[in-house]
Amino acid sequence: MADQMLLLAVGLSVSFLLIVLIGVLGYYLWRRKVQRQYQELVSTTVPPFPACTAPVLVSQGSWARTDEVPFTLPPRFESRHHGSLKDQEKEGDEGIELEGQRDILAHRWYPVGTVLAGLYCVPTLNEVVAPPPGMATRLCFAVEYRQSSEQLMVSLLRLGNLPPRFHGNGTLVELRLLPDDRRPRQAKARGTGPDPEFNDYFVFQVSGVCVSQSTLSVCVLSVEQGGKRHAVGRVLFPLEGELGQSGRVLWKDLETEDDTQCSELGDVQVSLNYSPALQRLTVVVLRARGLQLLTDTGVCVQVSLQIHTQVVKTKRSSVGKGEVDPFFNHRMTFKLRPQQLDEACVRLELQQPNTIRTKPPALLGVVVLGPFMYARGPQLQHWMDMVNTTQELVKRWHGLGRAT
Repeated sequence: MADQMLLLAVGLSVSFLLIVLIGVLGYYLWRRKVQRQYQELVSTTVPPFPACTAPVLVSQGSWARTDEVPFTLPPRFESRHHGSLKDQEKEGDEGIELEGQRDILAHRWYPVGTVLAGLYCVPTLNEVVAPPPGMATRLCFAVEYRQSSEQLMVSLLRLGNLPPRFHGNGTLVELRLLPDDRRPRQAKARGTGPDPEFNDYFVFQVSGVCVSQSTLSVCVLSVEQGGKRHAVGRVLFPLEGELGQSGRVLWKDLETEDDTQCSELGDVQVSLNYSPALQRLTVVVLRARGLQLLTDTGVCVQVSLQIHTQVVKTKRSSVGKGEVDPFFNHRMTFKLRPQQLDEACVRLELQQPNTIRTKPPALLGVVVLGPFMYARGPQLQHWMDMVNTTQELVKRWHGLGRAT
């Protein structure tokens, strides 16, 4: 029995030793294999880069299969080894050039050449759009309408022959598309002098049905350093029949107050101002011209403030002399809330008192100033200028019409 136990112990010991040896041998072989792979990776050398080459197109066929996708090889630069610091200093420009190449390679940028400035020389605006002969102040612009997108493009180019008293001031232009556009679009000239340039571009969204019924209004203002504005003139450009040659450069003379022709019944000069803080509308009737007088009894002006169809307040000036071009310089104020600016209008009537007091005065002409609900053209523009310019009186001439 003891011999059997001894043989069993010896057998178990030999088996355990054999298993340990096999495990140690396997671990040694695995460790040696791993070290060999690591040595191969370390000893691998990076192949030298070729000299800077141009991009190579691998596949140029018009039709490419999935395994023939065209691609471009980026240029590579030859690597260079530098010795001591003295050797680098001797290289000079070559070292600087190499550093630039390294920066390009590090940011994945590749040289494509230099820009030839001569190819991008733009002729001056005077050579492209030379003003026509004459001394009148003119505006140069272009108009184009795109039917597909229903957009009216207006290119504002330059002014010509600006009066000498405005040469030192800044020039501001306000554009509107009457009768619907209520807020002006502004452009400031780049520089001063007799021929200031703008080179601005404006887009108006307007349907093809309404564009032929619209009028482009361009008002030119001269702005002093203190901010005070002076009206230089304006251009009213009806678009009906003018869009056949879209994109052509146009020169239009500015209409000043002195150049504006009298209407059939005459004109009246009015100044408007509105103060939001005081909620006060100020109307100043300055003078009239070209009136068709019926008698020599004199002329007066009646001003009415109307909200919707209701006349809120009516005021009348004193009777002036019976002249064709009378002066009034009469100031009237009305109470008006800011919320009512789009609902109110001012109606001016030039009247001649009747010799018989019981009979109503003779009506010489009427003009209505107000928002889009009541007015169009210059009358609407005058009202919108008053709303946008609250610091000063806005003065305009208006032609008289017949009462309706």
